[in-house]
Amino acid sequence: MSVRPALAALPELVVAPGPAFGIYVHVPFCATRCGYCDFNTYTAAELGGASPHGWLTALRTELELAADRLGAVPVDTVFVGGGTPSLLGGAGLAEVLDAVRGTFALAAGAEVTTEANPESTSAPFFEQIRAAGYTRVSLGMQSTAPRVLAVLDRTHSPGRALQAADEAAAAGFEHLNIDLIYGTPGESDDDLLRSVDAALAAGVDHVSAYALVVEAGTALARRVRRGDIDPPDDDVLAHRYELLDQRLADAGLSWYEVSNWSRPGGECRHNVGYWNGGQWWGAGPGAHGFVADTRWWNIKHPSAYAQQLADGQLPIAEFERLDGHARHIEDVLLQIRLRTGLPIATLTESEQLRAGDAVDRGLLIRADDRLVLTDRGRLLADAVVRDLLDD
Repeated sequence: MSVRPALAALPELVVAPGPAFGIYVHVPFCATRCGYCDFNTYTAAELGGASPHGWLTALRTELELAADRLGAVPVDTVFVGGGTPSLLGGAGLAEVLDAVRGTFALAAGAEVTTEANPESTSAPFFEQIRAAGYTRVSLGMQSTAPRVLAVLDRTHSPGRALQAADEAAAAGFEHLNIDLIYGTPGESDDDLLRSVDAALAAGVDHVSAYALVVEAGTALARRVRRGDIDPPDDDVLAHRYELLDQRLADAGLSWYEVSNWSRPGGECRHNVGYWNGGQWWGAGPGAHGFVADTRWWNIKHPSAYAQQLADGQLPIAEFERLDGHARHIEDVLLQIRLRTGLPIATLTESEQLRAGDAVDRGLLIRADDRLVLTDRGRLLADAVVRDLLDD
């Protein structure tokens, strides 16, 4: 596997047959920057107050160039993430989906998801995006505990996410996700369980829950380094995971990926595509794409991204070609996280021997011809992968 600069120099791309094909659209705008976030996002002040209009024009151009490269590929899933896509408003998100439809054909029954910050949504917003063709909404709630939201620098009120879920359901959305973060310094077990219960009471069919990670370069990392707050504790994180997993299971939401739970049929098909080695075009500043054996990532800054497209070139920062060994590592790393598990035949002979050891230690179980993480194995998923793979 090699990584090299590409600027408009992607090799020929042919979508391989197999798992579903998706489009990911990255919206790089946020009203404020959350203290824990290291995503490729920019506030209005950081962009000099520039309007998203130039970004949308550039996005259309990128999608047109992508369609020229790939040909008539039916799109099974679309995911609009960020950043804060809901800052575009209902009309703006409708334009995003129109840009996708104008260049690619959506497959029958395509899943179309947008992320949303509760504070930048409303009942008319959800009505607009549902009418535009969105089928799924992912709301960033993180917690209902004010002290937890304060540590995370989240600006929404504790109850707004739940109100937004009600508005989305009233607009006709059958598939709703709420994002939670657990393990924030100062959070209690009760804080977490109240947040889980609130999500369940909102009637969502999907919950994503992530352990807080202190990313280098973030405001949260600086606070931890200064000693203002303690870093997340691994034992506490494991205990909180067990609490929320049990609460969700009792309510009928089963885990289908280590950090994701859903009711039957509520799984996020776009993300399942990632975990199953699917292919997608990543559009927008800093977005990543993957087709056949090629992965690439776009220029990060919105202005530089737009300028490259204005010059008629794809805004590719770098790309890499994955050889068989690199694909093998990714298959193990991603598929082991799924409840459907990893086909034993994927592993080399020596890796299968190590898998037997993991079974003996209670980290994996054999389910027919697949290996599936146990409850304890989910807590140690990264370590299980490290132990499995050949050096």
